[in-house]
Amino acid sequence: MNEVIVVSAILYARYPSLAGRAVLVTGGATGIGAAMVAEFARQGAKVAFFDIEDEQARLLIDSLAAEVDSPPLYFHCDLTDIGALQSAVKEAIKALGTVDVLVNNAANDQRHSIDEVTPEYWDSSMAVNLRPHFFCIQAVLPAMKAAGRGSIINMSSISWMIPSTGVPVYIAAKAAIVGLTRTLAHELGPSGIRVNAVLPGAIATEKQKQQVYTPEYKAEIMASQALKRDILPEDVARLVLFLAADDSSAITNQSYVIDGGWV
Repeated sequence: MNEVIVVSAILYARYPSLAGRAVLVTGGATGIGAAMVAEFARQGAKVAFFDIEDEQARLLIDSLAAEVDSPPLYFHCDLTDIGALQSAVKEAIKALGTVDVLVNNAANDQRHSIDEVTPEYWDSSMAVNLRPHFFCIQAVLPAMKAAGRGSIINMSSISWMIPSTGVPVYIAAKAAIVGLTRTLAHELGPSGIRVNAVLPGAIATEKQKQQVYTPEYKAEIMASQALKRDILPEDVARLVLFLAADDSSAITNQSYVIDGGWV
């Protein structure tokens, strides 16, 4: 039976299999990514994360220093530069010893109209929202195959299921992530590597609250969700913990929606 940890007087699961596991999170300095970095570290995992937000990364590490035995390791990495990404993965593996869990989280949901999309914008959006998923997986595969196990969690979105409007290129990338997840689950399953996707809904990150959480949008969210409360980054992180842990060892090729019942 799992142990429990107490956070704000609410009981949450502790996963013994995550203790000492090497976890890599992309886009881990803020938002959902930061919540995942923190929650993995609290589980006793060895965590590395990539981002370009140096100050936010430092603040996150400092906030956890007195709380966890192994503070997360930060690597400045522009994921649009595949050479830099591959080098950063090698450095992370060198520091951690391996990678047992990969969370492909980094994304940019910048609003855009159909008319303003140029070939250059299309390529730059895919370079953030889709391409790094594949090449980060490719880079960690030797370590995972050598260990005979691994859990890869690709962050998609319910935005392509609703579907959202005003972000067509982002939507295309998020839908493609589910397809990539399904095919790689079958390709990598024989090596003991699991691949799943997580599809968040409207998550109340600081960025979202600052940029899009107008009273009108908040009313739309509450009208659409079955649960009439904000869905927080920590809610998403706890689902990712389960998919990373051995408790989900028979689960792969799946897409988990976490949206308060929107879709």
